[in-house]
Amino acid sequence: MEQKGVQLDRESFSCSICLDPLKDPVTIPCGHSYCMNCIKAHWDKEEGKKLYSCPQCRQTFAPRPVLVKSTMLADLVEKLKKTGLQAAAADHCYAGPEDVACDVCTGRRMKAFKSCLVCLASYCEKHLQPHRDVPPLKKHKLVEPSNKLQENICSRHDEVMKIFCRTDQQCICYLCLMEEHKGHDTVSAAAERTERQRELEGSRLNIQQRIQDREKDLKLLHQEVEAINLSADKTVEDSEKTFTELIRLLEKRSSDVKQQVRSQQRSEVSRVRELQEKLEQEITELKRNDAELQKLSHTEDLNQFLLGYPSLPPLTESTHSSSINARPLRYFEDVTAAVSQVRDELQDVLREKRTNASLMGTEVDVLLPQSEPTTRAAFLKYSCDITLDPNTAHTLLLLSDGNRKATLMEEQQFFYSHTDRFTECEQVLSRESLTGRCYWEVEWSGGEVFIAVVYKDIGRSGSFDDCMFGQNNKSWSLDCDLDDSPCFRYNYVESPLLGPPSSRVGVYLDHTAGVLSFYSVSDTMTLLHRVQTTFTQPLYAGLGFYYYGSSAELVKLN
Repeated sequence: MEQKGVQLDRESFSCSICLDPLKDPVTIPCGHSYCMNCIKAHWDKEEGKKLYSCPQCRQTFAPRPVLVKSTMLADLVEKLKKTGLQAAAADHCYAGPEDVACDVCTGRRMKAFKSCLVCLASYCEKHLQPHRDVPPLKKHKLVEPSNKLQENICSRHDEVMKIFCRTDQQCICYLCLMEEHKGHDTVSAAAERTERQRELEGSRLNIQQRIQDREKDLKLLHQEVEAINLSADKTVEDSEKTFTELIRLLEKRSSDVKQQVRSQQRSEVSRVRELQEKLEQEITELKRNDAELQKLSHTEDLNQFLLGYPSLPPLTESTHSSSINARPLRYFEDVTAAVSQVRDELQDVLREKRTNASLMGTEVDVLLPQSEPTTRAAFLKYSCDITLDPNTAHTLLLLSDGNRKATLMEEQQFFYSHTDRFTECEQVLSRESLTGRCYWEVEWSGGEVFIAVVYKDIGRSGSFDDCMFGQNNKSWSLDCDLDDSPCFRYNYVESPLLGPPSSRVGVYLDHTAGVLSFYSVSDTMTLLHRVQTTFTQPLYAGLGFYYYGSSAELVKLN
């Protein structure tokens, strides 16, 4: 505790500029104290500013304060120097647990000032003096104190490792050179350091150039962020107003439906309770008659039995069971169905108008170069979960596996009529739109199958050229056939491709960069065809079929 108090005094009576005990201490108006020469030199640098500040609290003074030596503070400093201040300063020089200690000191060792790579030892100021005075020792290489000097010693031969083996990429000693590293490509460690230092400088120049380039890109990104934020804020504000109005309309409609349901509920409950009361009265009467009959049946006196039998009251007319129309949990199904239909129609409208502004759907080109992935693992980072839209499926297509798989059947399938449905070509589109960077895989089998990306406004009926994948400028199609090599079709132009057919095809889309690539997926990714263009609308995944029994599935990758 006493040592800690001395250390506190040392800090309290030290100049915050030179960090030494105060010499000719002066106290400036804010209350902080400094050596007279230190504060004078500090203020001399501020002479042209006409304001003079405290180095600690930054308070400013004008005019320049007159400095007067603090006699009491000077006396205190002198007393501390004679007592514990110098002892504390000396104690501060001893090596702690995390410090490098002098290898020459005995007893309590001092902090090392330098380490010698030749002697493989560390020295404090006192024991380092021979390396400064003795000529042979002056040639030794001194470095900052290090605890890793022993790593320079060969663990096998206990010799300094001054040779670098390029064959095994490790430092060795001269005995290693004559034994297990004999015949290897070796140089001195210093020569290898020089060569690698040269490479390092070249790498640094390259890095510095890249830093400059990236700083320019960063500046552009800052500008892009500001533009994005302004646009997003405006869009959010407008969207909130629109959705607030929409919510108000929905709440009004919800209130109307609730009132109608409650009114019908009260009417139905009243009807049922009226029937309940009639039934309860009838049950009471029947129980009373049953009790009298039971009592009469136990009468042993024949005369009493015969006299009592005709006096039984006749049964009232029973409530007919047909008047009880019990439909548990089915009273308001028509209302539920109507509300669900409104919900589905609203979802379709929102999906078609793309008001669901998801981040995936509004990916921003951040100006940095976007290289195309080369491995399947890299492609999978952009995998998207897409399903098939039943409203677009041709009526000969059977959708299964959660609307991920389509199969061309010979019989018509049941679908509700919809304006988005293909009527001429056996095709189907995905429910989700595709923008930004996307990747998906298609597993197919059977005869000829078309794997495509398509604009939403492609034709649904009419001529084949208007609606068939690859026959117009609204679709890009890879035609797959197990009996032939694949081919690519766009705008009625067919391009045969090299390579064997593959039962699994990977599709990579970078909508912003205008890149569309088809890959054969196996143990490796084999590029089948790559398109570089400009996409003007969101895209949708498409599947088309030519032969009955053919099928294709959007593989679930996550």
